[in-house]
Amino acid sequence: MKKFTTLKSIPAYLPIVNIDTDMIIPKQFLKTIKRTGLGKNLFFEMRYDEKENPINDFVLNNDPFNKSKILVAGKNFGCGSSREHAPWALLDFGITCVISSSFADIFYNNCFKNGILPITLKEEEIKEISEYSNRKEEILVSLPDQTITFGNKKINFEIDEFKKKCLMEGLDDIALSLEKLDNIVSFEEKMKSTKPWIFND
Repeated sequence: MKKFTTLKSIPAYLPIVNIDTDMIIPKQFLKTIKRTGLGKNLFFEMRYDEKENPINDFVLNNDPFNKSKILVAGKNFGCGSSREHAPWALLDFGITCVISSSFADIFYNNCFKNGILPITLKEEEIKEISEYSNRKEEILVSLPDQTITFGNKKINFEIDEFKKKCLMEGLDDIALSLEKLDNIVSFEEKMKSTKPWIFND
């Protein structure tokens, strides 16, 4: 997993509440177990019409927001099913930070496991950033400082220290397990000697 420290990008504002995971990546695109190739279908039913032509007034279809790495969204983002394809699709599109006033718990935790920083802010702070996005100027997200800087404004955000450490060091669940590899190997060797019938080799 790629390390996350700071991020500078023009934010894309999606003023819709209760965006669920089926809206993020519809069920017909869940046949793959690969994490790549899903970005083109991100928000598919909102980005494209019935003939799969881009809808002009959808924010991610317009320059410069089609290159945004920061998404600012309405409350309760990522609700619905627990599909991990949702953060995969965001990441494959290029979005590595999502800012909202609230997130669904499973989606929120899945973001950290995939190198995406979800930031929870107050509604009035969301409004400030959304209004600033109209200027099409970059904002700076600093995970070490836990700040968002835009114009002359700086906003602080909270984050769990362990989740912060994992993002900054690029540690997903597998990497965290591998940090304890010596202990795992030692435990297995002990089990082989004390309870050999468990093992088939």
